[in-house]
Amino acid sequence: MTTAHTIVTVLAAAMAGFSAYALLSRAAWVVEPLAEYGVPRSWWTPLGLAKAAGSLGLLAGLLVPALGIAAAIGLVLYFTGAAVTVLRARSYAHVPFPLIYMAPAVATLALA
Repeated sequence: MTTAHTIVTVLAAAMAGFSAYALLSRAAWVVEPLAEYGVPRSWWTPLGLAKAAGSLGLLAGLLVPALGIAAAIGLVLYFTGAAVTVLRARSYAHVPFPLIYMAPAVATLALA
């Protein structure tokens, strides 16, 4: 395992964890756009928990590489779905946000 991989993995986990916390704590700047995109309120907690699980999985992957790879793939799929949701809602100015969160997960996969 390289130093770069460790740093990128911790960064990806921190970003996904922050995103999960923001959703689970119902930060207005997160949930207001979700409502505009048409994401049902009943999905918010499971989506936040999925991001939290991905974050923890990335950290666990530092010890068990297969877990980290699975978590990174899960986060890439999650944020791909988020980008598609934003595009379907035609909120083009918001497309960079899921891509920013996806980038370190992709980098973690590339360095694994």
